[in-house]
Amino acid sequence: MPPRTTDSTPERRDDDRVPSTGPEPETAGEREGGAAAGAGAGSGKGGDGTSGARPAEPGAGHTAPTPAPAGEDGDDTDQRVAAMRRAADGGRRWRALHLAGCAVLLAVAVTGGAVAVGGGQDGGTGVDAVSAAGALSPGDLARGDLDAGIASLQKHLRAQPRDFGGWSTLGVAYVEQARTKGDPSRYPQAERALRRSLDLEPGNDQALAGQAALAAARHDFPGALDHADRALKQNPYNERALCTRIDALVELGRYDDAAKAADTADDRRPGVPVFTRYAYVHELRGDVRTARSVLERALGSASAPADVAYVATSLGQLAWNQGEYKTALGHYARALAADDAYLPALEGRARAQAASGDRAAAVTGLEQVVARFPLPGPLVALGELYEDRGADGDRAKAGDQYALVDAWTALARAGGANTDLETALAAADHGDKEEALRSARAEWDRRHSVHTADALAWALHVNGRDEEALPYARRATATGYRNAVFLYHRGVIERATGDERGARTHLQAALDLNPGFSPLGAREARTALKDLEGNR
Repeated sequence: MPPRTTDSTPERRDDDRVPSTGPEPETAGEREGGAAAGAGAGSGKGGDGTSGARPAEPGAGHTAPTPAPAGEDGDDTDQRVAAMRRAADGGRRWRALHLAGCAVLLAVAVTGGAVAVGGGQDGGTGVDAVSAAGALSPGDLARGDLDAGIASLQKHLRAQPRDFGGWSTLGVAYVEQARTKGDPSRYPQAERALRRSLDLEPGNDQALAGQAALAAARHDFPGALDHADRALKQNPYNERALCTRIDALVELGRYDDAAKAADTADDRRPGVPVFTRYAYVHELRGDVRTARSVLERALGSASAPADVAYVATSLGQLAWNQGEYKTALGHYARALAADDAYLPALEGRARAQAASGDRAAAVTGLEQVVARFPLPGPLVALGELYEDRGADGDRAKAGDQYALVDAWTALARAGGANTDLETALAAADHGDKEEALRSARAEWDRRHSVHTADALAWALHVNGRDEEALPYARRATATGYRNAVFLYHRGVIERATGDERGARTHLQAALDLNPGFSPLGAREARTALKDLEGNR
């Protein structure tokens, strides 16, 4: 989502309320070398902390922070994953892992910026040079070899340390890298680069929009909204700020406001970034038909591989949510044809394979995903597939995956991210139930989205507090969002409160919508329905 500069002319479309398409950067590059990870900032769903000391201007008794050469991201990622796996290696003891593994994970997070030194390359596809005037835009970085692009950008900033635009672009690239690589230790690096940009040019909209994206990535949605609004006061057509504003409103549960923000963004900056958000707002309100139509139109006009992978994956996820597994697999195939390493498509394909009955391919696919990017979603999905398979050693393998979620949580928190929602969802089924409830309550205090309502309802249920859980389960399904997990949770909670009719309705609805929504949950839903029918 490249920022719109203040001298840009707004693009407009005809007044048919269906947005047109444009580029969406979906990859990120190398980390800033030579800088230790500092205190966290805010970006997506959590706390927007600040570093203890802002970079000083040159000539004021300090030297400007200078990016060191970029290294090989694959080697760095392998080291990070290996460290997490070593920390979890005897895992299956959830609390013991948390205590013993944190030291390793924090060391990875703190030293991560210093690992990538040397070996950088200045060349790359389409981004082998940096203009003296203003370096590369995030869009340029995404359309070419991002690692090489960031290496070039770092080289440029060593020569031109007062280029505020270059610093803002570098900060945004780190945010993208953290998101796409699953590496929260990049967030403090992004924060420093964005603060440097604002030190050099206070109030510049590119850096403010970058801070909004950083806050959203860290789950500090009020902070993201504030930064986005500040950026839009400077430049009403800043695409990144417009998109992050939609994201923040969605995650805060302000869906009517999010719909208005999506319309505004579509008027000002029609393109793939706005397009996909426009579709998601409609999906959350139960309008799957419009969401699909918008995404199909976007895919039809997408040309860059990053755009094709991004939109095709969104279509695949939409189809999977509706239980349309063959269609979902077709979309994931198209996404992977455009980018065979695109993580969301790889994960989505594995989930669709599992739901279609091809568990062997699903396990293999998710093993490949978590070997490179051990994120909570695929870790839990793989663990549940192991549990469902039940072969020798599978229970221990599943425990290792759940333990790695805790390891990732420690790393994310070290990078300043709020992980309460992820903690609540994973721990409710596979960890400390009391911790799940604490985390869910904390997240609900910050935001009232359908996802936090569902997480709190389920955390209350697993702690035996079903009467208290039921209003939250109802709220999670109140917008019309077609999500089989939400329906399943509500049905289980209704059964526990004695509402057998409601339980049958919602358990059946979950299975009718997406019968393979979870290898364990779907099995339990079918068992519960059978028991309920026997009681009639």
